[in-house]
Amino acid sequence: MLLDLHGRVVVITGGGRGIGRGLADRFVAEGARVAVLDLAFPDGTPDDRLGLECDITDAGSVATAIGTVVERFGTVDVLVNNAGILVEGQVADMDPAHFRASLDVNVTGTFLAAQAVIPAMRKAGRGRIINAASFAAIVPSVGSAAYAASKAAVVQFTRVLASELGPWGITVNAYAPGMVPSAMNGFAEMPQADQDRLLDTLSLRRWETPDDVADLLVFLASDQAGYITGTLLDVSGGKLATQIPAKAYEARRAQDS
Repeated sequence: MLLDLHGRVVVITGGGRGIGRGLADRFVAEGARVAVLDLAFPDGTPDDRLGLECDITDAGSVATAIGTVVERFGTVDVLVNNAGILVEGQVADMDPAHFRASLDVNVTGTFLAAQAVIPAMRKAGRGRIINAASFAAIVPSVGSAAYAASKAAVVQFTRVLASELGPWGITVNAYAPGMVPSAMNGFAEMPQADQDRLLDTLSLRRWETPDDVADLLVFLASDQAGYITGTLLDVSGGKLATQIPAKAYEARRAQDS
């Protein structure tokens, strides 16, 4: 099966750094014309993509950025709503401003970017909107109320938008990564005991990579995913697929010894 994205116009929010940059690299490698939106580009933007400074929480900033993409490339075929922030803290101690910031970036930002690309996708009679949720939307953690609430909201937003845009052949899906080490979460810098505790929750006991996520996103962006819409796809490496996945690794070690 050939997933041909050659010439497709792909917009990735939060695409200037971290996981977003890795996703942009992959879509470029697949032959897409890529535009990345971010607050700033401290390391510059490679020549093989269009970099646009954009505040994803500001409707005017988003509209201007998407307008520039349409002016440059003629349309938007794929929107990846990757931009997000991680706000941690227990509810009793959380600054309300931090809770609002989580919703502003993770939910309102997704709404604004999706709203901005809808006219171009409706005109074309096709399109893909792919929203970053999180495994926290499936099983949240203590101290993740703001983040989990925002990502659960993204999932429900995705479902509603999928039905609203179905008449134009536009699909809308969300994806739930598990644990991709990044500057935002600091997984790879944790003490080894803390890393092991997290890795023990995975059926595939290794850190996730941006390419693991990109494999799914490239498929969802392709023609072959044209009948998949309104769903949340788990790409977490089988996180908590069973109560204690580490038992399987303990059993294998015993078998191999």
